Amino acid sequence: MMSSKPTFDELMPACSRAYHLEVCASCAVGCEAGPFADWRAGYRHDPANRGAWWRPWLDLVSGAVRRGVVLRLARIVSEPVSEYTRFLCAGTFTNVAAGEQVRWLVHRRASDIALPGNDFWLFDGEWVGWDHSAGGGPSLGEDITNDLVSAELCTQALDSVGARAIPHSEYKI
Repeated sequence: MMSSKPTFDELMPACSRAYHLEVCASCAVGCEAGPFADWRAGYRHDPANRGAWWRPWLDLVSGAVRRGVVLRLARIVSEPVSEYTRFLCAGTFTNVAAGEQVRWLVHRRASDIALPGNDFWLFDGEWVGWDHSAGGGPSLGEDITNDLVSAELCTQALDSVGARAIPHSEYKI
């Protein structure tokens, strides 16, 4: 049962649609710091060795997709791409393998889109999970709201980004 102000962990298993927008300007921090350092040192996931790259997040994604949840991720990136974006792109096949629909949009094609000031999750077009970070540092925690104005802004942003973004399989660095 969800609380009056649910958490991400309560929303994800209860939703039918979960859309995520990232404006990938920050460096890898927190749970990504180690994998980013490994990638910088030359490590690459072997797509044929699923056991080496499968992780709890992908269990959550694949379980949700099996239940019929539509999971979409859109990333807005600058070009030329940063080293961090290269890292993200190199590992995104894992998200796709789990069933997440991933799309990419170059910043210059997003100039006339009204975008929220933070990365976010949108659950069922109603609940917004804002991702606040410390300016390239660690996450400052979740901030979840069902404010209608916020949900509408996020819905419109995702619709606009989705119409312009290209699928991960077509995005080439």
